Amino acid sequence: MYVLQMVRKIFVSFLFCFLIINVSGANKKAYQLKYSFYNNDKKIDNAERILTYLDGVTYLSNDSDKVRNYIDFNNDAIVSILNYNNELFKVTTSFDSLPQPQFKETNDVILDFDCKYATFSSFSNTIEVWYTTKAQAKGSPYKSFLPEKDALVLKVRINNSYMYQIESIDKVKLSKIPDYPVAAAMEVKQSRMEELMIRSRYITIPVFEDEIINFEPSKPTAKSPELVKDSVYHFSNGSVILKRITLPEVWHKGAKVFAQLSCASNGDAYDRVGSVFMIKDNSKAQSMLDAFTKGLDVVPSFTDNDGQQYQGMISEASYETPVELMRFASSFGVGHFNMRREINNYPWFDKAIYKEEISQVVPKNQDEITLGVFVGNYDKGGHKINLQLDFYPDEDESKSEKQIVKPLFYTVNVMEMSGQNYGRFFNNDTLTVHFELDNDVDHTQLIYTSTGHGGWGGGDEFNPKLNQILLDGELVYSVTPWRTDCATYRLYNPSSGNFSNGMSSSDLSRSNWCPASVTLPYIIPLENLTKGKHEVKVIIDQGDQEGNSFSHWCVSGVLIGDER
Repeated sequence: MYVLQMVRKIFVSFLFCFLIINVSGANKKAYQLKYSFYNNDKKIDNAERILTYLDGVTYLSNDSDKVRNYIDFNNDAIVSILNYNNELFKVTTSFDSLPQPQFKETNDVILDFDCKYATFSSFSNTIEVWYTTKAQAKGSPYKSFLPEKDALVLKVRINNSYMYQIESIDKVKLSKIPDYPVAAAMEVKQSRMEELMIRSRYITIPVFEDEIINFEPSKPTAKSPELVKDSVYHFSNGSVILKRITLPEVWHKGAKVFAQLSCASNGDAYDRVGSVFMIKDNSKAQSMLDAFTKGLDVVPSFTDNDGQQYQGMISEASYETPVELMRFASSFGVGHFNMRREINNYPWFDKAIYKEEISQVVPKNQDEITLGVFVGNYDKGGHKINLQLDFYPDEDESKSEKQIVKPLFYTVNVMEMSGQNYGRFFNNDTLTVHFELDNDVDHTQLIYTSTGHGGWGGGDEFNPKLNQILLDGELVYSVTPWRTDCATYRLYNPSSGNFSNGMSSSDLSRSNWCPASVTLPYIIPLENLTKGKHEVKVIIDQGDQEGNSFSHWCVSGVLIGDER
């Protein structure tokens, strides 16, 4: 008897499960809404939208979408669900909170439905909606523009240009119920959802987090150029940090990459030269990494006409300089000195933030790169920095696999605290680089960054000076690097000196840099370069030395293009 009861229970359970599967699966009936897209009344092929209406819910997205949107007519709400790092987040917006329409009369008929007509205004856009409340299905291709609770939007037009219009309403049998994981998602505010949605669209690689760049001779340094991946190393008495990272797969599929750096004073009150740079993998040549680990004597140097020696600033067949990714200037003491110099109506920032696209100078043919940050200072507190790389997927993945990134020169003396000379030879000599190309190069450009320094009245920091670039003996570019917008950054510079005329030192115009700003490179187009040997010269009208005060120039040049 007991066995018979168990068999009956199992059969009933099986039958119940079968009925559930049958009802919620293959035999479940829904409505499929197909909308065509028009641009200026011209129908655009392969741009239609297909929505599903089932049991009081309109599904505006596919189950595989990162962000899924639903119109839940059972609960009078719009629901957006985001899958971010394998967690579900949702925002629920009641119909009452949606943009409110203005109603007008219309005689239009779409799919045999007499239309109602409403207009919305949103972010200076005019949205027109034709709809009906007589259809069995409900929904809208735009989740926020629903004129009435029971509306099926038949046509929606934005700014009299873009338009979705319904083409068909079909009753269909679903082989699978669309996913609506509303109960499994965590409710968040709209502002939080916006943040998470933006973050979900790109990949961020943290490189340095709250690292101190300072002058501390007691800091140990690595002795081998073989750096352990994802470990942070300090060099040149603490003024340089390095880390080896892996580039994400999306980078090799045409993504764009931006470097974002933040820098705050940890005790240093002055503005300093800063540089974010990359050391490429090159088994045929030495690099600055050899100098960091073994000393400046191991890299090539040249001597100017005054007998001064300059180490590691020019690429040769057996040596490559770093590739500069971003030039920046630290602030006058932002962060550390905010409370030490309080001024009414001067709300100091906590840190300086710099962000710049560096896609053109990061090689596509490397899986790993070594990144470094230098801030020149002799302060034990120094500066606190954070660096991340943001990789934004690009719809155009047809990027050249023959891209070259060839560093030619780099006079930023990132080993200043180990004795590397300043780039102060331009008043008696010319920077000359000889290089050889293995193949012809198309779309050739020189990425040239230049800042002048010499911080007294007659120094090049405060006096415009001509820069000239020669390629194979011909002048290809000339510019006088100069910035007049430094007062823009006043609130990043609490320890800047103030003058009797009301100006601050940080306000003064300078040779292409401002305290707390990034310096953008000049993009110099060159003729397509042929295979073989070439020469680049940089001539700068550098000022003369006055006593112990001298001017110097931080310049870098990277050749980019596509090999044939």
